Amino acid sequence: MDFCANSCYNGDMGEKTKERGLLFEGGLNYSLSAVFPVVLSLVFLVVMRAALGSGYAESDVYKYLSFVVPQVCIAAAAILFFRRTGRKASFVYRCPARWQYIPVAVVLAFGLFSLSELNELFFAFLEDMGYHSPAVELPDVSGWLLVPALLVIALLPAFFEETFFRGIQVRVMRESGWGVFSTALITGALFSLYHGNPAQTIYQFLCGVCYGLLAAKSGSVFPSMLAHFLNNAVIVILLSAGVEQLVPAGAELPFYLVSGVALAASLAVLTFADRKENPAFGAKGGKSYFLAAGAGIAVCAVEWIAVLAEGFL
Repeated sequence: MDFCANSCYNGDMGEKTKERGLLFEGGLNYSLSAVFPVVLSLVFLVVMRAALGSGYAESDVYKYLSFVVPQVCIAAAAILFFRRTGRKASFVYRCPARWQYIPVAVVLAFGLFSLSELNELFFAFLEDMGYHSPAVELPDVSGWLLVPALLVIALLPAFFEETFFRGIQVRVMRESGWGVFSTALITGALFSLYHGNPAQTIYQFLCGVCYGLLAAKSGSVFPSMLAHFLNNAVIVILLSAGVEQLVPAGAELPFYLVSGVALAASLAVLTFADRKENPAFGAKGGKSYFLAAGAGIAVCAVEWIAVLAEGFL
C-alpha cells in the first residue's frame, strides 16, 4: 500500500488541520536533526581531546565515533517525533514492501554507481576553480575490522538515515497528500543539504531522490534501506580489500554503461509503476512544513557554505 493511499486530503477541515500539524512536526523534526549534531559534536570534540590528547583526530576511536554521532542525533530526533506526535514506530516500519521492489532496490544500488563519474566531473569542476575538498578520514577497515566498519559506516547510516528521511519525512509528506515526485525531490534536496558536503551535493541529491522515490512507490522504508546499505557496503568492502578505485583501469566504459542502464531501468520502473495510486506533484500545506524546517535548513546551509568557503582558502 502506497504511503498516500489512505491518507490524502478529503476536504474535511479537521483532517486538514491534523495534516498541517503532522507536516509541522515533520519540519520541526528536520530542524532538530540539524541542530542536535552541532551541539553534540562540540561536546564530542571536547571529550575526545580530553581523553586522547591533541592527536585525537588520528585515532580510530575518534574516526569510528565520528560516524556514530550523527546517527545518534538522528535517532534522538526520531524518538522526539514519535513522542510529540504520539505515533509509534509502526508509523515508519509497519508497511511491508511489495516484493517486486526488493530486486528494484538491488538494481538501483548498482545503478547509482554510474553517478560516481558525474560526481567526479563536478568535483573536477570545483578543483579547477581552486576548491580543495577536505578528505573523509575513514578508520582502519582491514582484516576483521571490516565488521565494525560495515556496522558503523554502512549499516547504521542505512538504518537511521532511511528511518529519518525516507521513513518519517517521506511518510509525513505522502500522508499529507504531497505528490510522489515532489516528495522525492524535496527530501532528496534536504538529504543532500543535511550532509553538508559541497563536493558531493549533486551525487547525494540524486541518491536522495532515488531513495525517496523507491520508498514512496514501494510503500516501505525497507527497500531504500537495502539500497543505501549496499551502496555504502560495497565501498567499504573494496577499501578493506585494498581496492581504492571502484572500477579497474580499462573497464570504466563497460562498467558505467551497464550501471547506467541499470539506473535507467530502475528509475523507469519507479516512474511508471503504480501510477494510478500516486499523484505526481503537489505539496499541500508546504508552508507549514517549511516554516518548521526553516531553522534546520538555515543551519545546514550555513554549514554547507562554511565547508565550501574553507575549501577555497
